[in-house]
Amino acid sequence: MSKKKLAVIALGGNALLRGEQEGTIEEQEKNTADTLQNIVYLIKEGYDIIISHGNGPQVGNILMRNDAAAATYKIPQMPLDVCVADSQGGIGYMIERQMRNILKNEGIDKEVVTFVTQVLVSKDDKAFSNPTKRVGKIYPKVEADQLIQEKGWQFKQSPKVDDGWRRVVASPEPTDIFNLKTIGATARSGAIVIAGGGGGIPVYYDNSGELQGLEAVIDKDKASSLMAAKLEADEFYILTDVPYVYIDFRQHNERKLEALDKADTEKYLAQGKFGEGNMGPKVIAALRFVEKGGAKSVITEATKLSDKAFGTKITLNY
Repeated sequence: MSKKKLAVIALGGNALLRGEQEGTIEEQEKNTADTLQNIVYLIKEGYDIIISHGNGPQVGNILMRNDAAAATYKIPQMPLDVCVADSQGGIGYMIERQMRNILKNEGIDKEVVTFVTQVLVSKDDKAFSNPTKRVGKIYPKVEADQLIQEKGWQFKQSPKVDDGWRRVVASPEPTDIFNLKTIGATARSGAIVIAGGGGGIPVYYDNSGELQGLEAVIDKDKASSLMAAKLEADEFYILTDVPYVYIDFRQHNERKLEALDKADTEKYLAQGKFGEGNMGPKVIAALRFVEKGGAKSVITEATKLSDKAFGTKITLNY
């Protein structure tokens, strides 16, 4: 009997919380359920499934609660790695509960398991010398300067607010993922696994060989790609808010790409055709997966997942 295919599916932040929304639990639960419903077809086709997810809006809200509690009630603030862990637990619970409801409605009997996932990075990663990932709330410059003095945080000006400054943190490269054997075995047993949320909790080994947390965030798609490759998954899906990858997106010469091979992907990346702040990291993650032996990566909009006419398919060769 042939082994079932394994698919790793990375849910974008818009799958849980959309930009125009307030972020209530009702909104997030509905978004989550709508997104997960589109995964059912893979389950019915016999795939084993691992789900990862973004956490940008959620961890930003946790940091804002940190700030408010410290200012009002003098409650000690938690470091960023703990905030990422908090978001993994809360979002994992929400995904797991909504998935259980969907499985019940579809008459599918499966376990759903959430892993709080630590991801190894290097403390000396070059990202720490140039933090670029914006997190948390927007501050006026006078408050940002005060936080720089008090906490040693780094800030960059927001492109949307004249006197707005937002904390930036490093986004180091993921090098390994803890409990992969257990994550893989659980998925291969038929359970639906939720792991690697928010790119994972960034940790490193100190000089004494002990694990320590880091003030950083890891790119969710890169961490998910690494997990898929190490588990020898067959397919890797990145669900975002557009049905295709485009080059020259939102320009007069915009063009959708239905298929890409390694050579063309590298060419367009070198030319900056995808945009480093939006689609670029997703394309890099998709390419890394097929370079490490995966059959294909697919980048598409969540509601188009079951329609194979949509999505950009990235393979090693056409």
